[in-house]
Amino acid sequence: MNTPPPRRQPAAALGVTISAPLSAAWARLDRRERRLTGLAAATVALALLWWLALAPALGTLRQARTERPQLEARWQHMQTLKAEADSLKALPGIRRSEAQRALQDSVVAALGASAQLSVTGDRANLVLKGAPAGALAQWLQDARVNARALPVQARLTRTPGHAPGASAAWDGTLTLALPAS
Repeated sequence: MNTPPPRRQPAAALGVTISAPLSAAWARLDRRERRLTGLAAATVALALLWWLALAPALGTLRQARTERPQLEARWQHMQTLKAEADSLKALPGIRRSEAQRALQDSVVAALGASAQLSVTGDRANLVLKGAPAGALAQWLQDARVNARALPVQARLTRTPGHAPGASAAWDGTLTLALPAS
């Protein structure tokens, strides 16, 4: 014998069965208890609203206020780097022989005896022995601008300054790519 499946109650009827006991319990409360229960429910609702919606948003606003100056400074620095990159792109091309001569002259002028340059094909290798950090940074900038050479590999070791308060120096090798002919 086939028995039909049990009939499901409509959602409205289900809601009536759940709310009926609550309605009965509410009706049994006197006026003061209803007011206090409503106040407690409102307090819980407000607390949930605060913890789930308002507090995280206010925290984000506070954090944004403190981070904004740092982000502005970063943006300014990036704009400066972009302007520098654009100015380097706008420079006219240079032949490899001119780049080699410019690199050799800048090594002698900026790093002196603390560096030795050798050129092989389209690469220039710079060997450093106690090169001052400031002079090395300036030489790298000059190499990029004047010789259009770009660093492709660096193996550097920082050596502390020998005199008190002296800046650090660098030992190691730098490999730079020279521009195409």
